[in-house]
Amino acid sequence: MALFKRRTVGKPGEWFYCLRHQTVEEGPECRAADRFGPYATREEAAHAMDTARERNLEWETDPKWHDMGKGGKGGPGDADGA
Repeated sequence: MALFKRRTVGKPGEWFYCLRHQTVEEGPECRAADRFGPYATREEAAHAMDTARERNLEWETDPKWHDMGKGGKGGPGDADGA
Protein backbone atom coordinates (compact mmCIF):
# COMPACT_ATOMS: atom_id res chain seq x y z
CA MET A 1 0.00 0.00 0.00
CA ALA A 2 1.41 3.36 -1.03
CA LEU A 3 1.98 5.98 1.61
CA PHE A 4 0.89 8.81 -0.66
CA LYS A 5 -1.77 8.56 -3.29
CA ARG A 6 -0.56 9.93 -6.61
CA ARG A 7 -3.06 12.23 -8.27
CA THR A 8 -3.20 11.71 -11.99
CA VAL A 9 -6.26 13.85 -12.66
CA GLY A 10 -6.29 17.56 -11.89
CA LYS A 11 -8.84 19.18 -9.66
CA PRO A 12 -11.05 21.79 -11.33
CA GLY A 13 -10.15 25.23 -10.05
CA GLU A 14 -6.51 24.43 -9.29
CA TRP A 15 -4.15 26.28 -11.59
CA PHE A 16 -0.43 25.75 -12.07
CA TYR A 17 2.34 27.37 -14.10
CA CYS A 18 4.56 24.83 -15.88
CA LEU A 19 8.17 26.01 -15.91
CA ARG A 20 9.18 23.52 -18.58
CA HIS A 21 6.47 24.41 -21.11
CA GLN A 22 5.92 27.99 -19.88
CA THR A 23 2.16 27.50 -19.90
CA VAL A 24 -0.74 27.63 -17.47
CA GLU A 25 -2.36 24.29 -16.63
CA GLU A 26 -5.58 23.42 -14.85
CA GLY A 27 -4.81 20.65 -12.41
CA PRO A 28 -1.41 18.98 -12.14
CA GLU A 29 -0.46 17.94 -15.66
CA CYS A 30 3.33 18.16 -15.45
CA ARG A 31 5.51 16.81 -12.65
CA ALA A 32 5.72 18.80 -9.42
CA ALA A 33 9.39 19.74 -9.91
CA ASP A 34 8.44 21.55 -13.13
CA ARG A 35 5.60 23.70 -11.85
CA PHE A 36 4.58 26.50 -9.52
CA GLY A 37 1.23 26.39 -7.76
CA PRO A 38 -1.47 25.72 -7.07
CA TYR A 39 -3.05 29.11 -7.67
CA ALA A 40 -6.69 30.00 -7.13
CA THR A 41 -7.18 31.52 -10.58
CA ARG A 42 -5.81 31.17 -14.09
CA GLU A 43 -4.73 34.83 -13.93
CA GLU A 44 -2.61 34.25 -10.81
CA ALA A 45 -0.94 31.25 -12.46
CA ALA A 46 -0.25 33.30 -15.59
CA HIS A 47 1.69 35.79 -13.45
CA ALA A 48 3.65 33.14 -11.52
CA MET A 49 7.04 34.24 -12.85
CA ASP A 50 6.33 37.89 -11.96
CA THR A 51 5.29 36.83 -8.46
CA ALA A 52 8.48 34.76 -8.06
CA ARG A 53 10.62 37.68 -9.28
CA GLU A 54 8.94 40.06 -6.80
CA ARG A 55 9.42 37.63 -3.90
CA ASN A 56 13.08 37.09 -4.82
CA LEU A 57 13.66 40.85 -4.90
CA GLU A 58 11.99 41.25 -1.49
CA TRP A 59 14.24 38.54 -0.06
CA GLU A 60 17.39 39.95 -1.65
CA THR A 61 16.73 43.43 -0.23
CA ASP A 62 15.50 42.32 3.21
CA PRO A 63 18.09 43.60 5.72
CA LYS A 64 17.34 40.89 8.31
CA TRP A 65 18.70 38.27 5.86
CA HIS A 66 21.83 40.28 5.07
CA ASP A 67 23.16 41.31 8.46
CA MET A 68 26.48 39.48 8.27
CA GLY A 69 29.20 41.11 10.35
CA LYS A 70 32.87 41.43 9.47
CA GLY A 71 34.70 38.15 9.08
CA GLY A 72 31.57 36.25 8.03
CA LYS A 73 30.08 36.22 11.53
CA GLY A 74 26.63 37.40 12.41
CA GLY A 75 23.29 36.50 11.00
CA PRO A 76 19.80 35.89 12.24
CA GLY A 77 19.82 35.39 16.00
CA ASP A 78 23.23 37.04 16.50
CA ALA A 79 22.43 40.29 18.33
CA ASP A 80 25.78 42.07 18.02
CA GLY A 81 26.76 40.80 14.55
CA ALA A 82 30.26 39.90 15.77
